[in-house]
Amino acid sequence: MSTLADLGFVRGKDNEAARVFEGLFEGKTFQDINYAKPSNYVNKYWNAYLDRPDKNNNLNGKVFELIIATLLYREGLLPLYIQAKVAFVPNVDFDALLYSSEVGPIALSMKTSLRERYKQADLEAIALKYVHRRAKAFLLTMTEKESIVAKQKIKDGSIIGLDKIILCSGRDIDQLIDELKAYHFSLAGNVNIIESSMVVGTPA
Repeated sequence: MSTLADLGFVRGKDNEAARVFEGLFEGKTFQDINYAKPSNYVNKYWNAYLDRPDKNNNLNGKVFELIIATLLYREGLLPLYIQAKVAFVPNVDFDALLYSSEVGPIALSMKTSLRERYKQADLEAIALKYVHRRAKAFLLTMTEKESIVAKQKIKDGSIIGLDKIILCSGRDIDQLIDELKAYHFSLAGNVNIIESSMVVGTPA
């Protein structure tokens, strides 16, 4: 039975969020959970987490990230980069990234609730698209009311970097998974800072 650490979702053994996530369905891993559609998977895990007495604000976001990351794994959307940096996009750690041959990086920012946090996600998306003009950026949340407000901000132009706000308890996440399956994903590869056919003055 492979653990989250074995599969590369978390590092080290002392990870509280992983311990909680793996204990939500006793005797089962996330690969054993049956679900009809992605939103069903998210709701099963999120509701199970909310029923736990040891839930807390520090764990909420981390458990949510594990729910989405394992969903992407189950849906075959791989390779998946977790807590990733992108070359030439300074000071940004993306919650999750996929790299497609069609548009380059696809960033997934995950916030259980939004409040003003959508502003940070939007700035990160703008920074990403400044370097990778065709990149996509999505903000995933579990709070319906706040997602409606943020979606309107995209429509009226207040949010300019994010492509969509995704409410993960409903059809939004089902549609996002279908949308992502239209892309071809691969490892991003290495970036050469400078390329030239001729270099003068190289060290001996």
